[in-house]
Amino acid sequence: MAAVDDVEETIERYHQAMGQLVNGNPEPLKEVFSHRDDVSFANPFGPVVHGRDGATRAAEGSASNYRDGEIVSFENVARCVTSELAYTVEVERYRARVGGGEGYRRDSK
Repeated sequence: MAAVDDVEETIERYHQAMGQLVNGNPEPLKEVFSHRDDVSFANPFGPVVHGRDGATRAAEGSASNYRDGEIVSFENVARCVTSELAYTVEVERYRARVGGGEGYRRDSK
């Protein structure tokens, strides 16, 4: 059960970090990322990237596009947790100002 608890804690940290990302702050997300090259990151401003360096750069670039953001919802699509591997697939919804515009745009990842 410890593996499940660890995954739940990590997912919660990730959700909180994404709340910061849509306010222009990539640092908490960068802390959540794996420190190995097995990390992947997808965002609406670029391609899916793999590896710690690529994910860090993509998070910084993504954060630079957002401000005044808030989390709308996280919808779990799939989750698997074993003693050796864990993954989750989610639909993420945010409300944020994007780029230099004054209006809000709702993005899903």
